[in-house]
Amino acid sequence: MSGLSGKARERLLYLISPIALILLWQVLLELGIGDRRFIPAPSDIAQRFVKLLANGELEWHTSVTLYRVFLGYIIGAVPAVAVGLLMAMFKPVRIFFDPLIAALFPIPKIALMPLLLLAFGFGDASKIALVAIAVFFPVIVNTYVGAANIDKIYWDVAKNYGASQMVMFTRIVFFGALPTIFAGLRIALAVSFIVLVASEFVATKAGIGYLIWNSWELLQVDIMFVGIVTIGILGLITSALFQEIERKVIPWKAER
Repeated sequence: MSGLSGKARERLLYLISPIALILLWQVLLELGIGDRRFIPAPSDIAQRFVKLLANGELEWHTSVTLYRVFLGYIIGAVPAVAVGLLMAMFKPVRIFFDPLIAALFPIPKIALMPLLLLAFGFGDASKIALVAIAVFFPVIVNTYVGAANIDKIYWDVAKNYGASQMVMFTRIVFFGALPTIFAGLRIALAVSFIVLVASEFVATKAGIGYLIWNSWELLQVDIMFVGIVTIGILGLITSALFQEIERKVIPWKAER
């Protein structure tokens, strides 16, 4: 391990904890601790995983879930970043949105699903709307906090040099808030998977949430765990991708 580069070492360490958990899980079940009818071993799940991949079922459900997450995430995150920055720059905008955020943020977003089903029907639109709503709030709060905490000296220097509002928005506020914006985006990504999979338990015939719920109803526990593991793998991959993007976009943070 000493011969590896710093980045390669980080990536290896990143994988140690999930691999250790899988090995511990397998060993405990092999020792007879736990009932494999209700908690299948990783080897059992892997076999079912391969079968679902071979017949294309897992790819289909995963692609449907990713499509809903991607669209809902973009629709929710982009306006949230814009509004959060405007809240930091203009007091009237902050006064207008503050009570709305305070009132709506605590509402469990999955509780809005019946309303969204009435508004958008049982297709993809209701699930995408739910993801967008769930993503909007953590992103807007983190964006505002990051922009509001920018050191006052940067504002003063920009004003002294006659910077326009557009320059202030794009060069000072946006870049100053980027670290906390990314923190909000990562939180929102996890939240989007949580609310979407929960919404796919009902009112749909496709998606990883549907796969999990349908297999539970049929007592196909190994398939249920395949769905759960797939969500975990997607979370691991997307988190790693976000870290790479963050290193590229915010190099000054990566150097710390």
